[in-house]
Amino acid sequence: MPTLESWKRTGLFRRVRSVMPSVTNVNNASICCGAWPSEHGITGNSYLDERTGREEYMEDGGLLQAPTLFERAARFDVRSALLSSKKKTTTLLARGAEVVLTPERASAEWVRLLGPPPGIYSREVNYWVIRAGLHLLRTRTDLGCLYIHTTDYAMHMWPPEARESKEHMAQLDALFGELASASPDAAILLTADHGMNHKGRCWDLVKACGIRGRPIRSAISAGRDAYLKHHGGFSGAAWVYLNSRADADPVASLIASLPGVERVLTRAEAARRFHLMPERIGQLIVLGDRDTVFGPLEQETRQLPGGYRSHGSLHETDVPLFIHNAQAAPAPDYFQYNLDIGRWLYRSGKPV
Repeated sequence: MPTLESWKRTGLFRRVRSVMPSVTNVNNASICCGAWPSEHGITGNSYLDERTGREEYMEDGGLLQAPTLFERAARFDVRSALLSSKKKTTTLLARGAEVVLTPERASAEWVRLLGPPPGIYSREVNYWVIRAGLHLLRTRTDLGCLYIHTTDYAMHMWPPEARESKEHMAQLDALFGELASASPDAAILLTADHGMNHKGRCWDLVKACGIRGRPIRSAISAGRDAYLKHHGGFSGAAWVYLNSRADADPVASLIASLPGVERVLTRAEAARRFHLMPERIGQLIVLGDRDTVFGPLEQETRQLPGGYRSHGSLHETDVPLFIHNAQAAPAPDYFQYNLDIGRWLYRSGKPV
């Protein structure tokens, strides 16, 4: 990836941490808002609305409780655009953006400009959305802030050493170079929402607890979203909801004894440790080891195929961060988490 190698030499590069759970909506909201989930309120791709008793996707912008990057930019009279391969990002984070685009709902005008968008389950959808960003850089000089979110379909489907992965990353790198050339005076900030690992085991915690005589109300994979081809709805973190508060200790002990369970935290412990909004997580929070995920199954546990890859646990929180062409960037040690990109931008003084 010669573009990123160049940025690494001439700009800022750090290995930083993503926010927990290491799933897309939590981290996209944290980066865009420059805030922890305890402030913006997005704690997973899914959660249980305890008022209605329904499991819901966290894709509604009404759930967001902190200003977006675009709202902060508008205070400086800076116009913004939000482009995402996944439509869920546009329904969650669009507040304040003047231009909002997803290939899943591309207008006839965008199809005329760039051609029909590829399907969401493809590598090519990422190229399409970045080319849309290139078009805006070249034609909308009134826009001062451009946020592009790609999909991790390729990373779910192929390990880094696979030919398909290498082709995907090489093409992304070339497009990053085109972005820099299209707007030579622009600062470019690049990071990831999470890492990815092979997973070999999945637990259905509702079934596992019921079989062992400790039934629970519900268990929700924090990574569950509508894109099931990516990961089947399984992730390395789960929210557990109890039938009774008295069940907390025995259920926690039972789950902690299951092979592959790395940690079981109470709601208060998880909220404190990971800066989560307590009313939007389970009464227990379960984290898997590097090999283990959680989600609904036909039986209590299942061995996953050799090519299965997912995220959500502490083992997918190591991510890269690049800053290119930003002379006013803080010192490197300012950036400890991916969200620190958003924390820095449009806070006070002049915009970057």
